[in-house]
Amino acid sequence: MPERVAAVWVPDWPVLAAMTLAEVPADRPAAVHDGRRLTAVSAVARAQGVRRGMRRRHAQETCPEVVLLAADPGRDVRLLEPVVEAVECVVAGVEVARPGLLLLPAAGAGRYHGSEEALAEQLVEAVARAGYEAQVGVADGAGAAVLAARAALLVPAGAGPGFLAPLGIGELVHVATEEEVVARIPGLVDLLGRLGLRTLGDLAGLPREDVLGRFGALGVWAHRVACGQDDRPTAVRRPEQDVVVEEVLDPPVERLEATAFVARRLAEALHDRLVQRGAG
Repeated sequence: MPERVAAVWVPDWPVLAAMTLAEVPADRPAAVHDGRRLTAVSAVARAQGVRRGMRRRHAQETCPEVVLLAADPGRDVRLLEPVVEAVECVVAGVEVARPGLLLLPAAGAGRYHGSEEALAEQLVEAVARAGYEAQVGVADGAGAAVLAARAALLVPAGAGPGFLAPLGIGELVHVATEEEVVARIPGLVDLLGRLGLRTLGDLAGLPREDVLGRFGALGVWAHRVACGQDDRPTAVRRPEQDVVVEEVLDPPVERLEATAFVARRLAEALHDRLVQRGAG
């Protein structure tokens, strides 16, 4: 049985991050594009007919008020930090699976907070204090937890396969987090659909040996997710104390040359401490 995993999902994160940085009001329709097509769309824009995958001109024809913002993965990661810190106030040890999606071991955290329901409530409240809305899901294994978060569900232990079976095969796209898998999974989903596999249950019903022979390692990964056996451990990060160096100047330094000498000495001390932590 895979370990219990909680997933914290902030819907439409690339759009929210872009809107935050550009100071776009929350009630304005907005979307992120890669230069050609829309890669993420806000809820307000979706309500006005704008859809992911549209060309920019089509989106503007559909909704003239839509604000189009350029994709920036670095921005998405950078602006997520307040959300991560908020979650770390509830649970020490979080994996940033991708911008807008966090994973964390749920078994111990659930016991500590009294129940998985209480854990989920505190996670949602913590993200809300950071200024964003989140959905939390808990299930056996990372893949099922991600899909549970998209539905805001707590899937009971052992019930993962039943929860996953009726979901569309396209849900595998939402589970992918590693760069190579993210790039290749849409093609596999398209192929599986053309072969008549419509749901995760259809895929789970195939013998794994046949899946390996036909689709290789990527197919095996998809099969494990579909079966509720995605048991990879969460790669949690551990909050560390800030690295600080200081020197009391008594009497105060008055000459620029002396100040530069002290600054260089502090820089060397900071470098030494970073090396000791394995960050140099």
